[in-house]
Amino acid sequence: MESLQALIILKPTTLNNPLRPSVKLLSDSLLQQIIQEAYELLERKGVLVENNEATKLLKESGAHVDSSTRRVLIPAKLTERSVSTAPHSLRLYDATGMQAFEIGGDVVHFDPGSAALWVFDHRTQSERKPVTSDLVMFHSLIQTLENFHFQSTGLIGSDVPERIADCYRLYIAFQHCSKPIVTGIFVNEGFRPMFDMLAAVRGSAQELKKKPLAVFDACPSPPLKWSDLTAQSVIECARAGIPSEIISVPLLGATAPVTLAAALVQLTAENLSGVVLSQIAQPGAPVIFGGSPASFDLKTANAPLGAIETMMVNSAHSQIGKSLGLPTHAYMGLSDSKSVD
Repeated sequence: MESLQALIILKPTTLNNPLRPSVKLLSDSLLQQIIQEAYELLERKGVLVENNEATKLLKESGAHVDSSTRRVLIPAKLTERSVSTAPHSLRLYDATGMQAFEIGGDVVHFDPGSAALWVFDHRTQSERKPVTSDLVMFHSLIQTLENFHFQSTGLIGSDVPERIADCYRLYIAFQHCSKPIVTGIFVNEGFRPMFDMLAAVRGSAQELKKKPLAVFDACPSPPLKWSDLTAQSVIECARAGIPSEIISVPLLGATAPVTLAAALVQLTAENLSGVVLSQIAQPGAPVIFGGSPASFDLKTANAPLGAIETMMVNSAHSQIGKSLGLPTHAYMGLSDSKSVD
């Protein structure tokens, strides 16, 4: 497999026609090779699926299921069909339903990311777990920042029971910010109250489907596994018309191959399996090709999120997603610094 290449191209954009740099790390031939190998990986090795409904849907759609190991082999034709039915772009609307944001192509939006188990308290210069007051300040701040088009459930409140933490943080978010939200569930039981909350803000389930207000993150477990929780999230979101953001999280040298190109094959395969799951649950369901890959420091057992290798894989997988005609997402602009410096 050829090495990664960086091609920096200046091209005009449609927004007032300014020149905006476009970075491409993969040559056309390497990009196609990675995608082809991802298709073959799904067909020959498959994915481990812990969710019974997902397994049933996959089997009914032509995938081969090994009942003893729960491994599912996904034919290339099924993957190709799923990619073809997934929308090329989607729109998110704010809580008023008036302001719309296009997701797809080269359009860029920022959100604060998720989800912090700890915060660095600037007053005490020490780490602590977030509490409700932190969530309130977080979402109140995001409401005022014009460059953040979306908010996210970026903190997890430690002062409420864990079983309701996903619902609670969404409730706090919409109390203090009207922007579309990137969120997700912690338990299967969390989807229904969160869906009801979103439908209440929008006015009805039908209106929520017409004007989506949220994106639900769904992370396959590397390597090549779908847990009961994340698979169910993709299924429920597809049927409700809520966009799923498939976020593969390969750690290079730990839960994925150490080379960038091989890790991209795994990331692409995991994301494509999520696209398949969304489309067999509901053809045409909105889905985003995302990821949060990271290099892995074998000496310290840390994942340096600000490392150049991390940014290279993020840039490359966004290029892959766009080549497949899917909206894309990436965790970019991250740092391992604990304070602004």
